[in-house]
Amino acid sequence: MSRGSDQSRPRPDDSERKKPGLLLGRPFGVPVYVTTSWWIVAVLITLVYGGIVQSRLALGPSAYLLAFVFAVLLYASVLVHELAHSLVARWYGLPVRRIVLYVLGGVSEIDREAPTPGREFWIAFSGPLLSLVLAAVAFVLAHFADPFSVPGELLFQLWIANLLVGVFNLLPGLPLDGGRLLRAGVWKMTGRPHTGSVVAAWGGRVLALVVAALPFLFAWSAGSAPGPWAIVWGLVLAGFMWMGASEALDNARVRARVPGLRARSLTRRAVAVPADLPLAQADLRAREGGAESVVVTDGAGTPLSVVHPAAAEAITDARRAWVPVSDVARALTEHSTVSADLEGEELLTELTRYPLPEYLVVEADGAILGVLRASDVNAVITGRATGGR
Repeated sequence: MSRGSDQSRPRPDDSERKKPGLLLGRPFGVPVYVTTSWWIVAVLITLVYGGIVQSRLALGPSAYLLAFVFAVLLYASVLVHELAHSLVARWYGLPVRRIVLYVLGGVSEIDREAPTPGREFWIAFSGPLLSLVLAAVAFVLAHFADPFSVPGELLFQLWIANLLVGVFNLLPGLPLDGGRLLRAGVWKMTGRPHTGSVVAAWGGRVLALVVAALPFLFAWSAGSAPGPWAIVWGLVLAGFMWMGASEALDNARVRARVPGLRARSLTRRAVAVPADLPLAQADLRAREGGAESVVVTDGAGTPLSVVHPAAAEAITDARRAWVPVSDVARALTEHSTVSADLEGEELLTELTRYPLPEYLVVEADGAILGVLRASDVNAVITGRATGGR
């Protein structure tokens, strides 16, 4: 089923995002990908549901074609559901990276969190709402069609698919939309989005345990043993929900550290040197100035590049006396400079907009403060460092 929208863990140095699968298209400008795992579910649905269609309509081999159409309709319903999330998010000014359809549903990858609980609510609720509306429309239309005809069967499939997508996603636990609705409610009551995320993530874990136990509970109530397929699907769904809830809990801890990000405190002190200065002399100036980074400038003092630590370390001691710093420096671009006054979400947004290994940090008057490394930012938001310099 659909995971709804998703705000990924911030990764300022994630400059290369791999394509997750086959690009289906760009409806409303949103890239939609389908992973190869979708075919697993498509084949299973075709095999299992094909027998049911054959018993109802006696279509022969064509019953399996109709069953495959149901698999397509199910994922088309998921796609419509995800598009609702994405379009509402873009309406609120949040960038949508893409939609991915995979073995258990789909996810809208939104690059920033909603700024208010109200917007969080509507972004999350838009998907299930549209799914339930489509289910109701198909349900009404199905009453005007012969239930033992192909159109009647397709309409039946359509309203069932959207009903499943809508209802399942309203369950109150992350990573489902119902979890985001719960998060928005707790956020509204407490004023703390982190608390809302933690409550909703634990709600997802509880739901995962309930889903895993359902096949056994139904079998017990019926006085029989649970079927193997029911156990497998229960465990698969439970595992999906548990992992998604755990990821949401981890991301909540990361997001809680974002307000503590400060460009000024994370910046490594730098020394400015001319481009033709030998690396050995640049090392000496950095040590004397207590600097950890080297910025290469032109004759007028304009920053041109930043010495790349790995490239500099690869130069042997014997060669450092004559290799110029410009040979081991990475050129600065128009996106390489950030203000020393940036903090919190504003700083993270600036870094994730143009992911680079390092940035030149400057004061309001243009004076060089130092160099900010993306690895240092990641160390802080993942809890591996305090951020002090």
